[in-house]
Amino acid sequence: MTHRPAIFEPIRVGPLELSNRIIIAPMCQYSAEHGCMTDWHLIHLGHLSLSGAALLTIEATAVLPDGRITWADVGLYDDKTEIAMGSTIDRIRRWSGIPIGIQLNHAGRKASTEVPWIGGAQIAPGAPDGWQTDAPSAIPYAAGQVSPRMLDRDGLRAIRDAFAATAKRARRIGVDLIQLHCAHGYLLHQFLSPLSNRRDDRYGGSLENRMRFPLEVFEAVREAVPDRPVTVRISGTDWVDEGWDIEQTCSFAAKLERAGCDAVHISSGGLDPGQKIPVGPSYQVPLARAVKASVGIPVVAVGLITGFDQAEAIVATREADMIALARTMLYDPRWPWHAAAELGAQVQAPNQYLRSQPRRFRDLLVGSSPKISGRPSLADRRL
Repeated sequence: MTHRPAIFEPIRVGPLELSNRIIIAPMCQYSAEHGCMTDWHLIHLGHLSLSGAALLTIEATAVLPDGRITWADVGLYDDKTEIAMGSTIDRIRRWSGIPIGIQLNHAGRKASTEVPWIGGAQIAPGAPDGWQTDAPSAIPYAAGQVSPRMLDRDGLRAIRDAFAATAKRARRIGVDLIQLHCAHGYLLHQFLSPLSNRRDDRYGGSLENRMRFPLEVFEAVREAVPDRPVTVRISGTDWVDEGWDIEQTCSFAAKLERAGCDAVHISSGGLDPGQKIPVGPSYQVPLARAVKASVGIPVVAVGLITGFDQAEAIVATREADMIALARTMLYDPRWPWHAAAELGAQVQAPNQYLRSQPRRFRDLLVGSSPKISGRPSLADRRL
């Protein structure tokens, strides 16, 4: 091949070399049992691990039980959840060499809800599967909901330490990359936005103060896993007047870069039910482009990226360094194969699947080996 498409160029994220620019974004499955991964996660993640993408990101993973979005969320906050996730990763590693990342999260005031296919409504404290939520300020997400408790200094310290402890657990089970969730209206985003953060202490008010706690969490995680890439997902705007916006996002991204962040992933929204989002193809890419002009670390774009030429243009014109796919991958788990065929590239595939490529694409698929050498087995780990 004389020309390699931009989305199939390799890229380095901190110490991690990625084979192309296609990222599988974290997607909540609401299928855990008491925070523990189940067979569904093995099926779901195992399937996506054979896609040819460069990185598979595990869904938003709670750092504390009361940080779960729903009662059915995955967690990584004790030995049981670590064993369940470690077992799932071990079995995927046996057959796939794809790098695996994880998104660490605390849902804050958006915790204690029902799973989406049963309506997703808040579950009140004291009700089955419900609990009291915490937030920067005692402001509920929506009218009629139970107000969260305002976190005090001890609560902030406990959550910061929980993020760091979960990062260490993720490293211990062989996760290659850590991502902090500062988007979609969850706790760290709640601190950033003036709509949800009305504190009058050093963690509220000015932009500098509103960024303080998310930066403290980032620094704790960065210190906990010095040999792993640490990235951050940010909502580039609340899509609400006087809320978090792209200018503040650029300032936050620059602060993260100086603190040792290896990449930022730019999404949007999720903080306020009054948001007005102009949804359409590539609607969030301008946010990524603005951040890319403000930092020197890799920037990931996401949001209704479905077409092969569309994705190629985003990276080739340097609007972003990588593209992340979520629902697109659920609909078409072989999207990277099809993109490579369309654009004239090669992509890794399981040896067992090599004979599947059509005759006209004989150079499309390259056999891959599972990434298991030098990694301790689950039985050998000391938890």
